[in-house]
Amino acid sequence: MADVDVLIVGAGITGIYQLYRAREAGFSAVLLEAGAGVGGTWFWNRYPGARFDSESYTYGYLFSRELFDEWEWSEHFAGQPEIERYLNHVVDRFDLRRAMEFGTRVTAAVWSGDHWAVSADDGRGWDARFLVAATGVLSVPYFPDVPGRDAFAGEQYHTGLWPSEPVDFRDQRVAVVGTGSSGVQIVPVIAEEAASLTVYQRSANWCTPLNNAPIRPDEQRALRAEFDALCHVLNTSAAGFLHQPHDRGAFDDSDEERLAFFEKMWHSPGFAKLSSNYLDLLFNDAANDAWCAFLEGKIRSIVRDPVTADKLIPTHRYGQKRPPFVNGYYEAFNRDNVTLVDLRASPIVFDDLDIVVWATGFDFGTGALARMGVVGRDGVALNDHWADGPQTFLGVCTAGFPNLFFPGGPHAAAGNNPRYNGDQVDFVTDTLIHTGDRVIEVTAEAEQRWTDMVDRAAQTNPFGELGQYFGTNIPGKPRRYLLNAGGRPKLFKEIARVKDTDYAAFTLL
Repeated sequence: MADVDVLIVGAGITGIYQLYRAREAGFSAVLLEAGAGVGGTWFWNRYPGARFDSESYTYGYLFSRELFDEWEWSEHFAGQPEIERYLNHVVDRFDLRRAMEFGTRVTAAVWSGDHWAVSADDGRGWDARFLVAATGVLSVPYFPDVPGRDAFAGEQYHTGLWPSEPVDFRDQRVAVVGTGSSGVQIVPVIAEEAASLTVYQRSANWCTPLNNAPIRPDEQRALRAEFDALCHVLNTSAAGFLHQPHDRGAFDDSDEERLAFFEKMWHSPGFAKLSSNYLDLLFNDAANDAWCAFLEGKIRSIVRDPVTADKLIPTHRYGQKRPPFVNGYYEAFNRDNVTLVDLRASPIVFDDLDIVVWATGFDFGTGALARMGVVGRDGVALNDHWADGPQTFLGVCTAGFPNLFFPGGPHAAAGNNPRYNGDQVDFVTDTLIHTGDRVIEVTAEAEQRWTDMVDRAAQTNPFGELGQYFGTNIPGKPRRYLLNAGGRPKLFKEIARVKDTDYAAFTLL
């Protein structure tokens, strides 16, 4: 049994940063990772076409000017192999690998009065003063209960559990099930190789161009010269992006001006279509309808078959689901070897397939935490405490579970994840330092106040109660909002209140 100050679970971008901060603060620290390498989401999701839809330089770490200067991203939206190389570079650059244990899955974490007793699937154990579960929100892939799946004799892959060896789609009859962010990235790649590709869609999404490009030398120089200004914007903006908000509502412009602006948005990079669009896009039905009508026209102009185009037009408002950003997705349906099937109307015909790719999402937010065997004060299991959905304070801790933190988990990011999760890691590290040799636990009152805020604000959130953000994609999962509905400004405000009141939201023993 090893003793350690801080035990971190998960070697994704949040866990790596937490390990760096804990060690810099003088704590002994160990990080456990179920996978064979670092990267978290960017280790497991190595399917063809996987890439950022936040700009590379806004997603990477900002804690070191030297790191920012020495790593040169090749594209504005980097692909998975480059992302994985970057995260390995960070780990080795700051000598973090020697504190990591790979191939180690946590199976139990039990509060034992003044420490956490943590067990892994290989029989090893650790006693830790603090337990930080940086397990992420996209860590447990979901396989739907589809008739015929278990009996299928061909190859099956989930985009969130992609093998390290390339999958050969040449001359194969392939199905992709699901058209969320992963499905729409992988479809164009498979379409170029497979003998046939059947895309099974349950609900269409509003997809818009990612508009990726190589980063030119002059852009590389400008990024380095403007590092301080870039950090200021990314560390203070509500969504953690560099995109500047627009200055007007949709109907402050004439019809001609509005159409020209929508065209500009169509050609803008990634999330700019949300963060730099008209100010009332997500809250004014008429503004949203105008944008959707514009997007529908774009889809119909790309997809030649009118019947297929009809299936690709969503029935929900723009922003009610996370909008994917694509490269060649709609164009793929113009290929003779690609067919779109409505999954609600037609079951999957496994007999006609060689390979099935499940792009069916994740048990979002609580999935990994629910599988860690966490047991807190008085023998209460975390799964019982959260039987009706997560209850948290700041999205980092929960009452009855002393010295436990979960940055990047439920009630976390509403924007560019690394920026928000980094804010949480910084707060967790400050809290560890503040705690000293004592035990710290959030009060039930503070937890209830934050959770009530999330639930109230969720009633007016732009997403609606659709999909993974409410857990409705997982059968039997409580329907509760799993992001921070108050956003980054609310997080900043509450963290300031915690520090101004000398951690009155916590009990220190």
